[in-house]
Amino acid sequence: MTTLHIPATRPGSRILSVGAARGDLNVVNDDLVGPIDSSDEWIRQRTGIISRKRASADVTLLDLCLAAANEAIEKSGIEASQIGAVLLSTISHHVATPSLASLIADRIGATPAAAYDISAACAGYAYGIAQADALVRAGTSEYVLVIGAEKLSEVVDPTDRSISFLLGDGAGAVVVGPSDTPGISKSIWGSDGSKWDTIRMTSPYTDIASGAPWPTLRQDGQTVFRWAVWEMAKVAKRALEEAGVTADDLAAFIPHQANMRIVDEFAKQLKLPDTVAIARDIETTGNTSAASIPLATHRLLEEHPELSGGLALQIGFGAGLVYGAQVVVLP
Repeated sequence: MTTLHIPATRPGSRILSVGAARGDLNVVNDDLVGPIDSSDEWIRQRTGIISRKRASADVTLLDLCLAAANEAIEKSGIEASQIGAVLLSTISHHVATPSLASLIADRIGATPAAAYDISAACAGYAYGIAQADALVRAGTSEYVLVIGAEKLSEVVDPTDRSISFLLGDGAGAVVVGPSDTPGISKSIWGSDGSKWDTIRMTSPYTDIASGAPWPTLRQDGQTVFRWAVWEMAKVAKRALEEAGVTADDLAAFIPHQANMRIVDEFAKQLKLPDTVAIARDIETTGNTSAASIPLATHRLLEEHPELSGGLALQIGFGAGLVYGAQVVVLP
């Protein structure tokens, strides 16, 4: 019987670098409060957001992706031609096919890298990291580019009070490569489709043909808040356990930037010591869904370079409902 040749697996993978691109427009709360009959104070108290970054009409999702990807590749010390896979997590690419990842691979010079898009909303980046870790350790790809990117301003209804004022635009990218020791822990991921309509589009794109308005995002805020705080804290704790570490071992906590109240409650649930840096990028970037964790990571490392080499717990959660978490060594 002929046996298959299976290459030896690598002992681990790690994140080598982070790149970021935020929308070019700074949109403060006062710019949005009129259509939702609200106030700057109400938005700050409810979400912790002072302003959010959004992209001009002529700045495309591809533009954001390429800017973040090129920074990550430059910082990684590798050539784009060495990238074996490009994974793009997004919910705001407006065609079902072809993937935006394949175009990104071509534009950065990574052809013939494998390339595909991931639709896992705010957990998309964590899903991408889980897959990149597996690809590198299995020997399928030596280096993997993972991008989380959104232009959510294109799916905003200015009159919606449930989610519109939260959303921003941006892209974050990392290069994942081989490591002699594990730099990415086992990922804890999953879904709960029983709450499928908790965060949703107002209608399918197919309805536009019959005169329906452009679909926009909606959410059941209270249901999402309760799920995020109570159920996702359990997932975060499981991620720590699987990594064999405790909250005291962390240098940073980088949750999806959904809402400052959720971030703060998370920190209480996990009993994070004062020594742990907590990402609060939402304050001036907004909720950028799949882009929020890499963008927050990029900002933390810019402001606190001493965190490099430390452990970070990252967790994404959102529409689906889906979630993903892992402990990583910061580049």
